[in-house]
Amino acid sequence: MSATIIDGKAIADRIQAEIAEDAARFQAQYGYPPGLGAVLAGDNPASAQYVRMKRRACEKVGFHSVAHVMTASSTQDEVEAAVSALNADPHIHGILVQLPLPPQINEERVLRAVSLDKDVDGFHPINIGMLGMKGREALFTPATPTGCMVLLKEAGVNLEGANAVVIGRSNIVGLPVALMLMKANATVTVCHSRTRDLPAIVRQADVVIAAIGRPEYVKADWLKPGATVIDVGTNRVDDPSDERGYKFVGDVEFEPALGIAGAITKVPGGVGPMTITMLLHNTLKAARRIAAAG
Repeated sequence: MSATIIDGKAIADRIQAEIAEDAARFQAQYGYPPGLGAVLAGDNPASAQYVRMKRRACEKVGFHSVAHVMTASSTQDEVEAAVSALNADPHIHGILVQLPLPPQINEERVLRAVSLDKDVDGFHPINIGMLGMKGREALFTPATPTGCMVLLKEAGVNLEGANAVVIGRSNIVGLPVALMLMKANATVTVCHSRTRDLPAIVRQADVVIAAIGRPEYVKADWLKPGATVIDVGTNRVDDPSDERGYKFVGDVEFEPALGIAGAITKVPGGVGPMTITMLLHNTLKAARRIAAAG
């Protein structure tokens, strides 16, 4: 029996259509659209592409967007000044700081400079701290982990008491998604490069979140039969059979996993589209809060 493929693109398209309708109602009520501002520093082609994709997504749903694009030699003051300008702009409701920043930039200082009311990426230390506290709720949660949680819900996964294994402990995905799984009452194990006997731990998991950035690292025979697999990895690998000379694969062996998992996301077309969608969702939420506050 083949696993159900969780189609992140189809889910994202449906949610984005709802966001576009809500954005039109917002503009009709207030006379201006929700706005997203991006700060990009450096010469990372992937980061530049991500910012372009997010701005195109804004255009698609009727959002206003601006971008402050700086070089890899940008100073701390210049990056923080860009954030401050967006904080002060009444038509910008959400601020995205594209990570990673150049090595001379203190990332935490930049993220802390983002207004809490506009922290639609959910990376402000206060938002992350609230996410980690029992009985508290973050104002915004990070886009990719939130997308993972929506995909699990769409797949009909009952997280209450489930064994969930998160592979990877980054501040962007692994750590926040583990905290969100705990809030959903799953029993969570976070694995990383120092974990002993990773396959044995993964084999106990009802839910696997793979977010390590290593192509097809998680083998199909590590999976518990019927497990739900959310593959966050997007890894470029050489492929002479593709006209581009390369293809993108996830952190999990996809084809072999189809015969073992109960449900699995594909790469591309799984978590990726959900990340942008959740960023748009957070921006609309921020716009409503700011507009209501007057």
